[in-house]
Formats: sequence, C-alpha cells, structure tokens
Amino acid sequence: MNVPDDFTQKEMQTGMWWRHLVAGGIAGAVSRTCTAPLDRLKVYLQVHGSKTTSIKSCLGHMLKEGGVWSLWRGNGINVLKIAPESALKFMAYEQAKRLIRNNNTTRDLTIYERFIAGSLAGGFSQTVIYPLEVLKTRLALRKTGEYKSILDAAKKIYFREGWRSFYKGYIPNLLGIIPYAGIDLAVYETLKNNYLRQHCDGETPSVMLLLACGTASSTCGQVCSYPLALVRTRLQAQGTTDKAYTMTSLFRSILRKEGVFGLYRGITPNFMKVAPAVSISYVVYEKCRQALGVEMT
Repeated sequence: MNVPDDFTQKEMQTGMWWRHLVAGGIAGAVSRTCTAPLDRLKVYLQVHGSKTTSIKSCLGHMLKEGGVWSLWRGNGINVLKIAPESALKFMAYEQAKRLIRNNNTTRDLTIYERFIAGSLAGGFSQTVIYPLEVLKTRLALRKTGEYKSILDAAKKIYFREGWRSFYKGYIPNLLGIIPYAGIDLAVYETLKNNYLRQHCDGETPSVMLLLACGTASSTCGQVCSYPLALVRTRLQAQGTTDKAYTMTSLFRSILRKEGVFGLYRGITPNFMKVAPAVSISYVVYEKCRQALGVEMT
C-alpha cells in the first residue's frame, strides 16, 4: 500500500501501536455519529419492541417525545464509548496477530488465525469499556429531563443500583462480541487481501472495496451474534424496580413470549446501522492508518 515517504519500513512493519490506537479512535467516533439515529432506534426496538411494533411507529414515538435531536440522544456517551473501544480493538488486533506470527512478519495468517486475533481484540476492548456500554443504553432510553448529563446518569445509577449495575449483561455481551469481532475482522481482512492480491497488488484499496468488504464482514458477524446482543441490551436496561432476569431466564422468557423471532427483534434497523457504521469505520480507519504510515499486517 502507498504510505508517506517519511516513515521507515521498520515503522510500517511494527505498526506503531499508538498510531493504530489513534486511527481506530477517529474511525469509531466518525462512524458512530453518522449512524446514531439508527442505533437509538435499534435499542428502542430491542427493549420496547413487540410483535406489533414497527420501525415507523417507534420512530414516530421518539420524534413526538423529544423532536429530531432526540434521535442523537445518548450519542455523547456513544462516541465516548466507541472511540476508545475501536482504538483498543484495532490496536489489540494488530498486537494479537503479531503474537500469533511470533514476529515473523512475512507469514500470511489464515482466516482462522485472524478470527482468533479478532476475538481476543473484541473481548479485550469490550471488557475495558463495558460500563460505558451500560451508560449508553440507559441514556438512549431515558425520558426527557431524566438525566442532566453523562456524569449525572452515572451517579444516579450507582447510588440507586450499585456498581454491579454497570456490568449487567456482561456475560452475554462477551459471548456475543467474541464471535462477532472474530468474524468481522477476519472476513473483512481476508476479503480485502484476497481481492488486492488478485486485482491490484500493491495499490491502495478503493473506498468502494472497503465499503463492500466491511458490509459483508459485519453482516456475517451480526447474524451469528445478534440474539446475545439483544439479551445483553435488555439486561442493561433493567432497573431496580424491574423483575430481575438472568441471562438464561431472559432467553427463556423471550422464546416463550415472542418466539424465535423475538431474539432478532430490532435486527432490521441494526443491519441498517451496522452496515454503514462498520463500513464507514473501516474506510476512516484505513485512510487514517495510511496517513499515519502503518499497515494492517
């Protein structure tokens, strides 16, 4: 790939972990802000959706309750969460691949090895930022005036429910993010590298190629992990006054009341959000990475 002349080959090979960190953070913030309305719609459908709830009715309710700007409700915490999450994920992914290669930078990894590296990276980044994930869900679902700020929300949740509330849904989240991150990163990089080898080896990948690879990889990951993401979101949304569900009891409750399709409630707006969000994230990450002079190895 084309890189600035003022970076050495050694820097390009080692990756300079902090540059992956910066590129990942910028990519996450830009992509999440662009797709914030779809993310809030997805969360609303996951928590409040029923067999008779449509995307149109949910959107109408949110607009009526808080106006157009309510569609970006919770985006501050979203960006605060996704920037370090993306930064840590991309940085950890590169470091995990380096460990798997045992510093043999010329060896091409298999898709299974990339899956392992991606899973480790996803699990690591989610563990670090998970309390922000819970805050994001609560802020996205809050009523107008319920919380004054992110800090106010954190204080009220802590004093009302205790520190454990910031880890509600952590297990299903981890069980979901491990296969999702592994599939997403492995499929994306494998598709991109195979295309470049066959068509334009040594050239900078086009934006359309990055968008196509990102859409395909995120779709594969979402189909496999969505039910766990839905259970995680409902556990996060539980307050002290709600009936306390465990992961398994909530699974059973959803299947009993809503059927198998209940586990995929909100997946349509999620696909509408994830495809552009992940694609934008990869495009911005690749461009920032190239500007900073590092390679995805």
